Amino acid sequence: MAIHTPDWVKQAVFYQIFPDRMARTQRRIDDPAMAVALEPWDTPPTPSGYKGGDLWGVLEKLDYLQDLGITAIYFTPIFQSACNHRYHTHDYYQVDPLLGGNAAFFDLLEAAHQRGLKVVLDGVFNHASRGFFFFNDILENGPHSPWIDWFRVEGWPLSAYDGSKPANYQSWVDNRALPTFNHDHPAAREYLMRVGEYWVRQGIDGWRLDVPYEVKTAGFWQEFRDRIKAINPDAYIVGEVWTDARQWLDGTQFDGVMNYLFTGPTIAFAAGDRVRMDLAEKPHYFPYPALDAAGYGAKMQALLGLYPWDIQLTQLNLLSSHDVARMYSVVGEDEASVVLATVLLLTFPGAPSLYYGDEVGLPGELDPDCRRTFPPESAWNRSLLEIHKALIALRHQHPALRTGTYQVGYAEGHTYSFARTLNADSQGSETITVVLNAGETATTIAPPHLQPSAPPGDWHTLWAYRSAQVGPDGLHLPPRSAWIGQVNP
Repeated sequence: MAIHTPDWVKQAVFYQIFPDRMARTQRRIDDPAMAVALEPWDTPPTPSGYKGGDLWGVLEKLDYLQDLGITAIYFTPIFQSACNHRYHTHDYYQVDPLLGGNAAFFDLLEAAHQRGLKVVLDGVFNHASRGFFFFNDILENGPHSPWIDWFRVEGWPLSAYDGSKPANYQSWVDNRALPTFNHDHPAAREYLMRVGEYWVRQGIDGWRLDVPYEVKTAGFWQEFRDRIKAINPDAYIVGEVWTDARQWLDGTQFDGVMNYLFTGPTIAFAAGDRVRMDLAEKPHYFPYPALDAAGYGAKMQALLGLYPWDIQLTQLNLLSSHDVARMYSVVGEDEASVVLATVLLLTFPGAPSLYYGDEVGLPGELDPDCRRTFPPESAWNRSLLEIHKALIALRHQHPALRTGTYQVGYAEGHTYSFARTLNADSQGSETITVVLNAGETATTIAPPHLQPSAPPGDWHTLWAYRSAQVGPDGLHLPPRSAWIGQVNP
C-alpha cells in the first residue's frame, strides 16, 4: 500500500515544551485560578509542586523560538489535571486553569499559526486519572455507577488511595492514580475518538500519543488515524514507542514515533565513555556501551532499514525528553559531546526535536530533575545557543539535509562521515557531507574517502566546529570536531 505522511513534518524542527516549566506570562492576568501559591521559579523541581509556567508565557517566547529556527511545538499534556506533568487527565476538553485555560491555549494557537508554527498536543488515551469524572463516579457510587464498563473493575470495594488494600481495578504500571480505559467498550472508545477529533477541529496540527503500545484493542489506532486524517490529512500522528516500531509504522496507524533508536546510539558515539551510567541505565534507550564510528554507522543503517522512507522522514528524532535525563547531564556536562550529538541530530533524516532549554545548556538528571524551569538569560550557554542556531539555519537552507538520502562514508576509529543527497528538479540537486571526529586525537581524511570524492580545492565549508578545515591533503579534523560541507558547483 502507498504510505502518505505529512510533508510539513519533513521540513520541521520541533521544540518540546513541558508547560509548567517554560515561562510565566509577563501580562497581568485577572484569574483566581492562576492567583495561587507557586514554588519559586529558580528552585529545583519537585514531583508534586507547580512552578506556574503557562501558555501565555509560551506565547511571549515565540519570538525566541522563531529566532532559534523552530517551526513546530510539541507540548506535553496541557489538559486539566492534578499533577504538574498533567499525564493524570481530569478533563480532556479543558486546558488546565494554571496554564490559562482554553482562552490561553487559543491565543497561543492563533499566534503560532500566524507565524507559521505548528502545534502538536500530547494525547493520553491509555489511562485517565482518579479525578476523571467517569472514573470518579465509580469511586463515589461503586457498582451503581453507569460508567463501570469504561474501566476494568475487578472487584469491590475499589481502593484508589490506600496502597495497603487491593486496588481492584487495572491501572497503568499498577499506579492506582492512573486507571486504564477499557478500550473494548464502544462508548469509551468513541469518547476517546471524539476527543482526538475535537482538538484537530479546533486547529491543532497533530497528536503525540502517550504509551500507545498499551492499547491492545484491535483496530483502535487504525480507526484513530482514519478519523483524524478525515478532518486534516496533514495532521501529524506520532507515537511514544521506544523500540522497533514496525507494527505501528505500516502506514495505517502512526506517521512516526519518538525515535529513541536514534537517541541511544547517537549519544553513545558522540560521548563515548563520558556517559554517566547512573543517569543512563534506568531509561530504556541505551546510550551505552560506547560506539566507534563503524558501530555507529551500522546502527544507523539498521535503523534506516526498519521503516519505509516516507516514515523515516517523519520520525521524531531527539536527544533529551521529559522521560530521560537531559543530554547535557548524561554526558557529564561535556560540551563537545553535546555539539557532536546535535550535529548528528540536525543532519539526520526525520524531524529533529529539541527539549526546551537543551539549546542553552540546561542540565537535568532523572525525573523530576529533567523538568527544570527554563533558565534566565544570565545562565545561558551562549556558544551552545549559537551553534544550535547555525545548525538549524543550515538545515533550513539545504533541502538535502531534510529529505536527501543518507549514505555512510568513512567510518574508521572514531571518525565518521556520511552524505545527504537530494536529486529533485523542484528543489535542485545537492550533496551535503557531514564528518565528525569523536576521538581524542586529530586526524586527516584524504579526498577519496569523502562523499563525493573531489580535490580539496573543490570543497566548500558550510560549517565547522573546533577549526575543522580543508587543506591541500584533505580534511583536517582536530580532536572532538565536526565539519559540514559540499563540493563547489
